[in-house]
Amino acid sequence: MKSKFLLIGIIILSFSIKMLQAQNLTIPPKNYVDSVDVSLTAERVNNKFPLSDQTNNGEWKLLKKYSDEFEKGKINEKIWYPNNPKWKGRKPTYFHGSNVTFENGEAVFRVNKHGKDELPDGYTHTAGFIKSKNKFLYGYFEAEMKLMDAPWVSGFWMTNVSKDWWTEIDICENAPGLHYNSNDLNSNIHVFRAPEDQGNVKEHFSRTKKYYIPVELQKGYHVWGLEWTEEYIRFYIDGILFREAKNTHWHQPLEVNFNNESNKWFGALPDDNRLDGEFHVKYFRVWEKKNASNGK
Repeated sequence: MKSKFLLIGIIILSFSIKMLQAQNLTIPPKNYVDSVDVSLTAERVNNKFPLSDQTNNGEWKLLKKYSDEFEKGKINEKIWYPNNPKWKGRKPTYFHGSNVTFENGEAVFRVNKHGKDELPDGYTHTAGFIKSKNKFLYGYFEAEMKLMDAPWVSGFWMTNVSKDWWTEIDICENAPGLHYNSNDLNSNIHVFRAPEDQGNVKEHFSRTKKYYIPVELQKGYHVWGLEWTEEYIRFYIDGILFREAKNTHWHQPLEVNFNNESNKWFGALPDDNRLDGEFHVKYFRVWEKKNASNGK
């Protein structure tokens, strides 16, 4: 009898382990490196300086020429490309200009507003993208945003793809519209390739960090910030410093991007029952140090 119960126990244990392994293949473990203390949220006193530095200890100078409050009701084509001129989109989602509008002092990103326009092979849905016409080398970059409550990634990031040099800084890359991602705060820095005098990188590497934030990110507006210097890269949310990385390779002038997209790594794939989500951006502001000269 004991042998029978032992055998049943082994079978149940084996089945449970297999089920856990199968689940891990579907939804990878979170591997949070830390949590964000939201009690440290900064209070906004003025718009002249970054939220994390309202007394301007960093001696920041607002670059009004490249910042955008999105108040004109249409895209400012002095600042932005109305789509991404270099990238069609991550399949199955194609970037289409119809998915970005400017309403009530915000840039609003939606999906599948392309009407009867025919899509290229391999694409079934559309999303929105705007890219800065200017490139920046170092500075402070900030945007107040409400992420999509739908299975799409909302993005605020910087990159520059050239023949010999391709780096990227992901300030906000989150898909909180999927319930298992709603408390995830992601940040990433990539090097895809770099010339000999910039590290001689031939194969892509990234330094990814995931933090737990005790609020559901899709339920309200939050302020994302990036402080990027020759020595370090700092990531902020609502004025709270949550990550600092040594700047070993990120010395390439980069463009600023806002978009919504599909991304299988987040489980963010099109769901035809959830096409009404919206990604809102209230403003984009950029600062440089007083003695710097940006606008590369």
